[in-house]
Amino acid sequence: MSRSFGGMIAVLATWLLGGQVALGQLQFEAPPIDYGTAPVHDPVARLQQQLDAGQKQLKYDERLGYLPSVLEALGVPASSQMLVFTQTSFQLRKISPHRPRAVYFSDDAYVGWVQFGDVLEISAVDPEQGAVFYTLEQQPTDRPLFVRDRGQCLTCHASSRTQGVPGHLVRSVYPDAGGRPILGSGTFTTSHSSPFKERWGGWYVTGTHGDLRHMGNAIVRNPREADQLDLESGANRTDLQGLVDTSPYARPGSDIVALMVLEHQTQMHNYITLANFETRHAMHYNQIMNKALERPDDHLSDSTQRRIDAVAEKLVRYLLFADEFPLTSPVRGTSGFAEEFSARGPHDRQGRSLRQLQLDGRMMKYPCSYLIYSEAFDALPEPVKQNVYRRLDTILRGEDTSGEFVHLTPADRQAIREILADTLPEAVAGK
Repeated sequence: MSRSFGGMIAVLATWLLGGQVALGQLQFEAPPIDYGTAPVHDPVARLQQQLDAGQKQLKYDERLGYLPSVLEALGVPASSQMLVFTQTSFQLRKISPHRPRAVYFSDDAYVGWVQFGDVLEISAVDPEQGAVFYTLEQQPTDRPLFVRDRGQCLTCHASSRTQGVPGHLVRSVYPDAGGRPILGSGTFTTSHSSPFKERWGGWYVTGTHGDLRHMGNAIVRNPREADQLDLESGANRTDLQGLVDTSPYARPGSDIVALMVLEHQTQMHNYITLANFETRHAMHYNQIMNKALERPDDHLSDSTQRRIDAVAEKLVRYLLFADEFPLTSPVRGTSGFAEEFSARGPHDRQGRSLRQLQLDGRMMKYPCSYLIYSEAFDALPEPVKQNVYRRLDTILRGEDTSGEFVHLTPADRQAIREILADTLPEAVAGK
């Protein structure tokens, strides 16, 4: 065995044996990802470049600090406001049921604001590196500086709850009267698949939802019986009067539709990042083996193809809302978020959009995630992106008759395909 071949096998063995221990995080601090050192081009990084060049300015508000200006600069709608009162932020000592943290989001940025907080908490989606975390000091200055986190946030934001990549998550917990999560009673990572009764523990929720029940707006009174949370008193509230003073906040509510969209979006981002990282890893080690075995550079091994196929299938399933929890009652918000979100498009020639909300039976009128238009999705490595597009085309044409996508009626498939044909034609080109 040649020295070079032996070296390649040693590298591969290190990955297979030692690297697999950390597979939950896909070794994203090492090549080919280099999460901590590779340049980033997320919305916050771009905004910082504009600030440094004098092309943009942030204004300081005496009540809310930089929050209004940051929301505007990042294109984050104030109508997306949600209030979480559990101590699950690093500014936990300033958070309680009387002073919840406000969270806002757009397609590619998330902003957290705490009353009397030292910093704004921001995370943004980088097309190549997934979630990137920042803070901005809440002190007036001529040179606002977003400071990138160097690992603290990844304790929670890079685990099995985020698909093993730097990502985002929505958690539901059993909160005590001080806002502390009673972790011994369990927690839930929520997505569009989660039963309603497991959602929003530790969050305030405004909106109507009929006979559906959630964990929001409620506090555990007896820690020894945390699972006996009163779900009735917090149901179908259209305002938070009597629960919390909302006058210090940008908006008065915590919109249920924004919460539902957030739950879908956070895990959708994570699956996109997982597909990106897994494919880059697979191709990286495919190149190592091609060199070691003196195969052509463009040779794609069966094992590499299987890895790409597997992660593409995960992405397609989530993209098309497989296993979505059925809504047995209509859901309506209170902030105008639903109307703003649905109006953004893009629209096909018939005026239809993947952003149109149904909120009765299911969340979306046309169940295919709007994040298919995102920069992160577009930046997927070609082998996995084309795999996803092929699967989409097969499913939407009705050629996949398995039970995986039985929730999509023939009319659903046709409508989604027509919308994509007008707004993202490469997704259904049948390549």
